Parts: sequence; C-alpha cells; structure tokens
Amino acid sequence: MKMNWMLLFIPVALALDWFHAPPWIVFLASAASIVPLASLMEQATESLAHVLGPNVGGLLSASLGNAPELIIAISALLKGLDEIVKASIAGSILGNLLFVLGLSMIAGGQRRSVQRFNRESASLGSGLLFLAVVALLVPAIFFHSSDSPKREISLEIAAILCVVYGLSLVFSLRTHKHLLGERTPEETGHTGPHWSVRKAVGVLVVVTVAIAIVSEVLTGSVEETAKLLKLSDAFAGVILLATVGNLAQLINAIRFARKDKMDLAIGITVGSSTQIALFVAPVLVFIGLFTNTKLDLVFSEFEVIALAMTVLIVRNLTNDGESHWMEGVMLVAVYCIFGIGLFFL
Repeated sequence: MKMNWMLLFIPVALALDWFHAPPWIVFLASAASIVPLASLMEQATESLAHVLGPNVGGLLSASLGNAPELIIAISALLKGLDEIVKASIAGSILGNLLFVLGLSMIAGGQRRSVQRFNRESASLGSGLLFLAVVALLVPAIFFHSSDSPKREISLEIAAILCVVYGLSLVFSLRTHKHLLGERTPEETGHTGPHWSVRKAVGVLVVVTVAIAIVSEVLTGSVEETAKLLKLSDAFAGVILLATVGNLAQLINAIRFARKDKMDLAIGITVGSSTQIALFVAPVLVFIGLFTNTKLDLVFSEFEVIALAMTVLIVRNLTNDGESHWMEGVMLVAVYCIFGIGLFFL
C-alpha cells in the first residue's frame, strides 16, 4: 500500500509521451510507474505461491512478466525491426540470469551467510537453457557454413523448442512436482496479503496489461535516448531494452530474495529466461512466418557465445542448491563485462 501512490506516474508518463516531452523525462516517469505495478505483482505472486506452491507462483510471475516483452517484440517485429528483436531476446536472457539473479543473491545474502533453494528445480532450468543455447548455436553454424544460406532451419528448431517447453511444464507441474520445490503453506513462510486465487490472478492480469502499456512508452523513450547518446543497436537492444523489459522481474526477484524465498526468485529469473528461449522466441518465429516479417534464430557470434558462457556459469553456481552474496557479485561482474564488450562492439 505504501507504493500505491506511485500509480499516479502511469497517467503522467502517458501524458508526457502524448505531448512529446523529452525522452529522458518520459523514461524516468515510465520507470517510476513500473515500481508500484511490480509491487502489486509481487503481492499477487506471493499469495498464489502460498496457495498453489512456488512452482505455479513462479511460473505465473515469469509468464506475466514476459507478456509485455512479447507484446513489445511483436510490435517491433511488425515494424521490421527483426535484428533489434533478436538482440532484446538475447539481452533479456542475459539480464535475467546475470544481472537480476546476481542482484537477488546480493540482496538476499546481506543478512544471511547462505540461502538455500531447490536444487532439482534449478538444475532443470539450467538444463533447459543449455538446450536453448544449442538450438541457437546450430542455426548460426548452419548459416555460416551452408552453401545455400537462404535455406532456414529456424522454423523446425522453433517447433522442437515449443514441444520441449510444453513437456517441461508437464514434468514440473504434474509428473515430478514433488521434486521441484512443492511445499506446504506453513513451509513457504507467507507473510504477505492472503488474497484468494481469483483476486490474485485478476490483479496479475490487470497489472500485466498496465505494464504492457507503460512498457511500450518506456521502450520508445529508451530508443530515442539511445539515439541521443549515440549507442549502437546491439547495446541498445541487449542492455537498455532488455533491462527495461526485466524491470518488473528485477524488483520482484530482489524482494523475494530479501525475504529468503530464493525458490521464487530462481523461478522468476531462471524460469523467465527459459520461457523466453523455449517459448517466446519460437512464437515470434511463427508470427513472423504468418505476417511476412521473417524472424530467424540466427544470432550474432557475440550473442551466442555470451549466452553459452552465461548458462554454464549459472549452472555451475546453482548446482549445489545454495547461494551467497559473493556469487551474486560474480554474476553481475560478468554482465558488466559483456556490457563493456557490447558498448565497444
């Protein structure tokens, strides 16, 4: 309730955008309006996790958190900005796994020497991400080595990724949910609002729509700001746009980590990245097919290498089911290193 007054920034941001205010002012107002929306999303997610378990709560939060990103990507794809869309996909995965997860570990480890989370759930997420990296690596290799580069294999790979994602949901929510962090309400340590499932889902849907609207304004202001600062498209897409798109996940993951609920923080960060790689990217490929705005899975060499290294690092650090603030520092440091590389690329 303390942050609800900041909802006033939503009409302010929309008005500033309507009257073509300077991009940096629109950016600040839009970013401020996302803070209370993320707070409401956190409360709804925590209520659902209390009733349905951390797996379902984390999945819903990741899914609805990615909804604005999907909407923005579709809008950009229809405008023919396929390279920026691919850069934002790679940037969102890197941002979630390195920047958001790293800051969550730092925030959660300030008052605790070690935080524990479900090892099996983290292992499943990192395994799926490794599969996604392979799926992104093969089209790039095929494109650069094939005698007929016009032949695309992105559509076939996108179909496989969608099938794997669907099966992963069956595995985690049905057949093996007892291994992946399903706990009783007493074990979740729920201290937030005790909302009903209907109210929590309703709040999540409304907040998602609001975030989608604000994110559209925020994205436009970031693009104009990037042009004013003379930043490259790669840096703008991978760093700026992805950071903006991950703002809600960042706020919620840090809050859950500070409450020693790393299962939810891992579910938001790793789960969001998995969903982007296995579902959002393939869906964009299919949409491009039907709208004649072709989008392939041929990412740049820098992006593919960065994704592969990131997945290996995260898999290594989360393999023991424990985290501390120094691991978070390492993840954020790797993100900054990639950012420097992109800035001068």
